[in-house]
Parts: sequence; C-alpha cells; structure tokens
Amino acid sequence: MRYPDEATATLRRFHARYRGWLPNAHAPAPFARHLATVHVPRRFDVEALPGIPTIRVFEALACGIPLVSAPWRDSAGLFTPGGDFLVAPDGTAMERHLRDRAAGSVLARRAGGRGLRTIRARHTCAHRAAELLAVAERLRG
Repeated sequence: MRYPDEATATLRRFHARYRGWLPNAHAPAPFARHLATVHVPRRFDVEALPGIPTIRVFEALACGIPLVSAPWRDSAGLFTPGGDFLVAPDGTAMERHLRDRAAGSVLARRAGGRGLRTIRARHTCAHRAAELLAVAERLRG
C-alpha cells in the first residue's frame, strides 16, 4: 500500500474506501463515474520531482472531470491553476470546492471542460510524438 495507516484510517472515518492501486489503463472508467477527483501529490513526487505533475493529473483532465488539487508547482506551465483545475491550499478549501461541485457550481463544471480542452490542445499522444520527432531532428542536425 502506498499510503500510511493514518491516511487510510482518516479515509475510513469519512466513509471513503481505499480500493488499492489503479492501473493507468483503467483510470478513465472511475473518473467518468464521479463528479470530481482529488489530487494530493505524494511527498516523494513533491520532493524528488518538483514541478512535474503526476500522470493522474493528465488522466483526470483528459476525462473532463473537475480536478481539485492540493498545491503543486507546475514549473513547465502545463496547466492553469484555477482554470484547468481548482486549487485547495487546505482542507477547508478542498471541502468547499467539492461541495460547490456537488451543488452544480459553474466554476467547477468549467474547470473540467477547460482542463479537457487544454489536454486536447497541448497534451495528446500526437503532441508528444511531434516533440520526440523534433528532438530527434535537432540531434541529427
């Protein structure tokens, strides 16, 4: 398990179920069934890979689901905090964003749509393939 006992105990206290690790290829189905998803970067990701979002950020946004995230530094400017996803600097803000989404907040709905548009405009497999080919061409030249 990737989470400490204290974290899973907190989930149980709030009637949330931890169901284990989810393979990347299976991520879209659960995202599509829910109103929003929460992203809390692991300490390892924040410390060892600062400024780089995890794959789950891309997956959630690609599914068009509003993403509510603890703060993380996006050093490459891949996404717009408050636009592509909602930022919750603390538990109170996280709860407010999730309640707003459950109540049909326009801001939360827009965040999901805008995140999906950003993915489609800048972060598809075609974009990554084009970048790879451009790097290969620069190395050749």
